[in-house]
Amino acid sequence: MEEILRILPSSIQQQLNLLTLQEWSALQEIRFRVARPLELVFNREHKVLPHIIPSQSDSQHVLNQLGDYSIYRLEDELREGYITIAGGHRVGLAGKVNTENGNVKAIRHVTSFNIRIAREKIGIANDVIARLYPNHYVNTLLIGPPQTGKTTLLRDLARIISEGTPKHPAQKVAIIDERSEIAGSIQGVPQHQLGFRTDVMDACPKAEGMMMMIRSMSPEVLVVDEIGSEEDVKALMEAVYAGVMVISTVHGESYEQIARRPSLRPLFQQNVFQRYIVLGGWHTNGFKHHILDHQGQPISDKKRCIDDEMDRRHNPTVRYNVGRV
Repeated sequence: MEEILRILPSSIQQQLNLLTLQEWSALQEIRFRVARPLELVFNREHKVLPHIIPSQSDSQHVLNQLGDYSIYRLEDELREGYITIAGGHRVGLAGKVNTENGNVKAIRHVTSFNIRIAREKIGIANDVIARLYPNHYVNTLLIGPPQTGKTTLLRDLARIISEGTPKHPAQKVAIIDERSEIAGSIQGVPQHQLGFRTDVMDACPKAEGMMMMIRSMSPEVLVVDEIGSEEDVKALMEAVYAGVMVISTVHGESYEQIARRPSLRPLFQQNVFQRYIVLGGWHTNGFKHHILDHQGQPISDKKRCIDDEMDRRHNPTVRYNVGRV
């Protein structure tokens, strides 16, 4: 967490150093608002610290740390509304916006920071990967609201596909990391574990990056985060028609909600995805999810036993042939 502590004023650093190891592991966001109490968002709760009230000078301190004391280095990021720092952590920004010809030019007088903590969870996709490989990897879309683990799961899927398993051959993976969240790259070098057969196009617009990677890196699997625009959809479909398998994420509550979005409708009309993973947040045993087929129907995790096999449990109330109860 040194990357995060480094950008914060000393008073906030001291407060965060008081957190227990368990609290650190559950911390998702640090919400920093000028003239209002600091807020810490955990997996299952949030905590307001009324005695820590950041000032405008504290805000300037954070901006100086983010830009190494050069605001001009942050021009592109200020226009986008977020900055990615070492470790893949993303700092969202809000404040007074300057516009030019009706378009956002930059955020000035930044008064709110949302430091979203990136967590690498190696092995979180182990129980999912087999469901995406009936005979070969199939196009897959991860659906979920913010903070439900989409990017975390996507990152580990990329790692497993790249490294392979005893049952799944290693594949060439290309990641288009527009927001620098998947790989957390610094000067183009990924900071997260993504597998030895993975190439990353960092800080590149998704639609353009997908075509660049297909032309230059000949991937077998393309990984991209947060599709949504018509341009994204068009590029994704071009990738699929080029014979590349795609794994992506999208913000949404459910399969039904996503299927109604006009910009995504072509993906459903042409059955681009064969698997949907709908995420519902974290719990003590991992992340809540269910997997759907190309028609949005649930795929059971496994059968209890094969067709017509005898249930051999000793309880007489359940000792029946399967399918004959």
